[in-house]
Amino acid sequence: MTIYDLENRTFKLSSQVYEFSRQFSYSRENDQILKQLIRSASSVGANYIEANESFSKKDFIYRIKICRKEAKETIYWLRLLIVQNEEIEIDRELLLNEARELHAIFGKIYRSSTRNK
Repeated sequence: MTIYDLENRTFKLSSQVYEFSRQFSYSRENDQILKQLIRSASSVGANYIEANESFSKKDFIYRIKICRKEAKETIYWLRLLIVQNEEIEIDRELLLNEARELHAIFGKIYRSSTRNK
C-alpha cells in the first residue's frame, strides 16, 4: 500500500513552484502568469491543511474539491508559460506531472468521500 504524505507533497509543490518562478526574467506577461501559478500551487496545500482540520465531513469534501480545482488551475498556468530554455522546460514538466498526480489523488479522495455520504 502506497502512503501519500499529502501535506508534505503539497508543501513541496508550492516550494518548487516558487523556486521555478524565480528562473524567469521579468516581463508583464510572465509576471501575471507566475503570480497566478504561485497562488494556485500554494492554495492546494493550504486547502489540504484546512481539509485535515475540518469539523465536518461536508467541510472536508468542500476543501478537497478546492484542492482538486487548484491543482487543475496549476496545470493550466504551467502549460500557459512559454519556456525557451531546455533546463527550465524539464523543471516545468516535473511540476506538471506532480500537479497532475495531485489532481488525480484529490479527485479520488473526493469521489470516495461523496460515495460514503
